[in-house]
Amino acid sequence: MDQPGHTDPRPGSTPQPRPEIETHLIKDVKSLKRRVCEEATTAVGMLESALAALWELDTATAREVADRDERIDREEVAIEEAAFRIMTLQQPVAREFRALAFVLKVNSDIERVGDHASTVAKTAIKLAQAAPPGFNWPTALLELGQRVPMACHALLRALLDEDPDAAKSIVVGDKAIDRLTRELFDETVKFMETFPKAHAAGLLIYRIGRELERVGDLMTNIAEDIVYLTTGEIIRHEKKRLRAELNSRE
Repeated sequence: MDQPGHTDPRPGSTPQPRPEIETHLIKDVKSLKRRVCEEATTAVGMLESALAALWELDTATAREVADRDERIDREEVAIEEAAFRIMTLQQPVAREFRALAFVLKVNSDIERVGDHASTVAKTAIKLAQAAPPGFNWPTALLELGQRVPMACHALLRALLDEDPDAAKSIVVGDKAIDRLTRELFDETVKFMETFPKAHAAGLLIYRIGRELERVGDLMTNIAEDIVYLTTGEIIRHEKKRLRAELNSRE
């Protein structure tokens, strides 16, 4: 009688998978994906807190946000080590291997989101000292401060649901963020003309816009990885086709 978990040694028989090993592997991969989702939620929360501190020039809150970056750094390393351990010890193939490749790529991008959130917080501290009295935030920066967190939350939903269509919408939606970054440059020039003794503040304001633009780029990268994870399709450099595809559905 065949023993559970062993293949049939008879000639011509089809080797049977060992379900206890496959189940253990799938469980480990799912656990790692959950950790990535939690890490992403933490990074997005950091960004939102950094922006809240920025608008109020709240240096105490900004310092707290900047200090939280170390937690993201530690978790990135722990997730990477866990992924390599699974690859080494369990030798995944097919979908599980693709999922681990996804975890490694997304893990790195999420850590960078935390870095950008920390930079926004640190820049808010500098702006609290450099900003001239009576200044108004550039309209483009305010809109970036709304659109980028919205894109982050849309990405989190697509990540949790493993929704390739939602991910594709995020990929084509970064055009608006690029446009706002260009508009912010012009508004920053006008700001520096209005406050000629506050050029340092103008440069800091523009830097925040660039940090937000980079977060938008990272959301696009992760969205592309979600499409690859769920469909096996590589959509980098395919934005024009994706726009046409999504427009045809409307």
